[in-house]
Amino acid sequence: MDILDENRSWPVSHTEFILLGFPGISRSRNLLSVPFLIIYLVILTGNVLIIYRIWVEQSLHSPMYILIALLFSVNVACTTAIAPKAVLSVLLGMDRVSLVTCLFQMFFMYTTVMFESDVLLLMALDRYAAICRPLRYHDIMTSRLLVQLSMIGLVKCSLFVSPIIIVTAQVYFCSSNLILDFACENMVLLNLACGDTDRIQIVGLMVRVVVTALDITLLLLSYGWILEATMRIITGKERHKTLHTCGTHLSVVVLNYSCGLLSSIAYRLPISLDVQNLTSAIYFLLPATVHPLIYGYRVREIRACLVKSLRLNKGL
Repeated sequence: MDILDENRSWPVSHTEFILLGFPGISRSRNLLSVPFLIIYLVILTGNVLIIYRIWVEQSLHSPMYILIALLFSVNVACTTAIAPKAVLSVLLGMDRVSLVTCLFQMFFMYTTVMFESDVLLLMALDRYAAICRPLRYHDIMTSRLLVQLSMIGLVKCSLFVSPIIIVTAQVYFCSSNLILDFACENMVLLNLACGDTDRIQIVGLMVRVVVTALDITLLLLSYGWILEATMRIITGKERHKTLHTCGTHLSVVVLNYSCGLLSSIAYRLPISLDVQNLTSAIYFLLPATVHPLIYGYRVREIRACLVKSLRLNKGL
């Protein structure tokens, strides 16, 4: 039932909401905390372990490994904005969230997800410089350049996400204060708004399409140039090593964008809310879970450091 203000004829906008992820699961709801908690702990363990190994191993202080550590840091940051709140919501009933907190979570989630794409672009730039400009690689890929490009990417992502947050903050939420999701997703929140929200949804869609199209185009061009240069310049075992490394990066790119595409399609199809929630969980949590497995297994130098660390721990 709408809450009416005594001095006005239109409903008062809700400023507090209730998160109700997977609304179709009514019985034993607190059991949902188990998969969320396990996945979050796996993400923390895998990502932080490799970040730590890159930090302490002098041989891993080259730009490629620093960018991998940055990617894993973004993984931890994004999932930390989602998983702990989801666990507390279903396990302890701490499911209330203010509009300000909801908008902040939305801003942080979308900014980190977009910044993840920028890190993947930096990885492509690193491989391009290493293969196409090998003699000038260390002059090009300096720590200063990495910091500058990372900061530019972070600011760019914040500027792209800000219009979505600003227009959403001006919406009246009077139909309900029940968010049928485990996190503050923009489209789910706008479903609670009064009046026509088509323009706001178009803004969000335009931002997503522009950013995704731009990033995918740059990634395809970068790896196209890398592949062409690899086949033309490099031969023998070095060619296999280069293709293996680029294949690792490309598998991460395909994983990330496939999860994003799945989530985007799911929220526009007439399917159950539980399935939409599941695709959203896959989008935000699956890449961060799988990234350490991909890089820990496929990148020989990281795998060697992990094995060495394991053997040292067994010897203690």
